[in-house]
Amino acid sequence: MTTPSAALLEHLRALEVELHHPGVRCSRERLLQLLHPGFHEVGRSGRRYTREVVVDFLAAQAVPPDVVPSDFLVTLLAADCALLSYRSAHRQSDGSLANHTERSSLWRRIDDEWRLFYHQGTPCEPW
Repeated sequence: MTTPSAALLEHLRALEVELHHPGVRCSRERLLQLLHPGFHEVGRSGRRYTREVVVDFLAAQAVPPDVVPSDFLVTLLAADCALLSYRSAHRQSDGSLANHTERSSLWRRIDDEWRLFYHQGTPCEPW
């Protein structure tokens, strides 16, 4: 039997990974569905990005990086708010991993749909 927290983890993990998928990253419509209207991000660089900037950037990528995510954890902060944390790296053409990052995403449920409200990436040591 799946516990609610395990089901929530799997659901939010699937939504987060969907943002890494080349077919989704090139779809402006789907990005607008996944990202909350108040979405903002602090990238690996420490710069702050608005929803519009992120949507434009992701939708314009012809070949997004091959993202390798791992170690997903979820914390339910309220009935309609969850913190998803995980690690990621980009697979290079030679198979090696680069750009290792600790990631945190704040998801909010609105009208029974989870939408990404905030995301932050912090560079970290390779794993």
